[in-house]
Amino acid sequence: MDLLQFLQLEFFENTVKNYLIFSAILIIGLLFKGKLSSFIRKWIYKIVGDSTNPDGKVEFDNLLKRPISYFILLILLYFSFNSLSFPSSWNMAGIEEIGIKMILEKGSSLLIVVTIFWTMLRSVEYLGIRLKHKASLTESRVDDQIIPFAIEIGRVLVIIFGILIILSNIFGVNITALAAGLGVGGVAVALASKESLENLLGSFTIFFDKPFQVGDIITIGEITGVVEKVGFRSTRVRTFDKSVVTVPNKNIINTELDNLGVRPVRRVKFYVGLLYSTSSDQIKNIVNEIQALIDNHPNTDQEGRVRFMEFGDSSLNIMVLYFTKGPEWESMIDTRQDINFKIIEIVKKHGSDFAFPTRSLYFENQPKS
Repeated sequence: MDLLQFLQLEFFENTVKNYLIFSAILIIGLLFKGKLSSFIRKWIYKIVGDSTNPDGKVEFDNLLKRPISYFILLILLYFSFNSLSFPSSWNMAGIEEIGIKMILEKGSSLLIVVTIFWTMLRSVEYLGIRLKHKASLTESRVDDQIIPFAIEIGRVLVIIFGILIILSNIFGVNITALAAGLGVGGVAVALASKESLENLLGSFTIFFDKPFQVGDIITIGEITGVVEKVGFRSTRVRTFDKSVVTVPNKNIINTELDNLGVRPVRRVKFYVGLLYSTSSDQIKNIVNEIQALIDNHPNTDQEGRVRFMEFGDSSLNIMVLYFTKGPEWESMIDTRQDINFKIIEIVKKHGSDFAFPTRSLYFENQPKS
């Protein structure tokens, strides 16, 4: 038996030649899968890559390595198995009829399309990383807020486009008729997604009205923290105890919001309670020296006020009011600590002390029996 006759031998209605083609495609493809994946990543990186960021190539490879590897593997399996055919004796339904052939054909096409759009989503994600890197080099915080929002829009568009491609090309759905049907049911969908639409409109209101930017310290109701991200549905706020609070965007535009990040100063106000044994001269000296302290402190402005305000239940109360420069919370608490320590020294220096709640009890002399 010569080679040509051997290649024409059939097993399960497939020749030896078909099996060899199947094996060759699969083996050669698996051997060169890594190099082919690297070539595709390099080609895509030339389109969306950033040569100014030395870590960009590593981040890009980490994001796209898996989807591209799966895509190549699916393509290899598709072409290798297409070199074989099911035996006619099995009486299997054709590709156009519901059966194993249709499931395999539609399933393989679906997986290949999914990996393509998975790659596109990862490319959009890398584009976001690239834009964030460039935004970090600028002083403006507007781009820090817009970029995550734009990346989310890009992801949504890719997902919608992918779904339309799958419905149209794989499942044969008439997109025009589907759009018309959605138009008829649009009112019901809008009513069902009323809250989501309100949050989406709220996100656009935040971007156009700009009540705050990413990085600002804001207070919404009882929540105070740093804005980390503004998304389609919600805004993430990192509180000072390091927890993340997610606030729906519709609540933000419907609630009074205090943007602490745009304040030129931060206000500090408290009372110092002195013993009732403190003389008026001591009080005057203490008030004057605390006033000089906050006036001359490098982190306060010249609008501070120190006054002897009231006679408390168990103390003589001096009001201390001043403003620290800048909106930063860390700077404010450091300044407040420094001033508090010096106030203790001033009070001790002038021979007084701090009062604490006390109560005196008087007993009447009881007549002897």
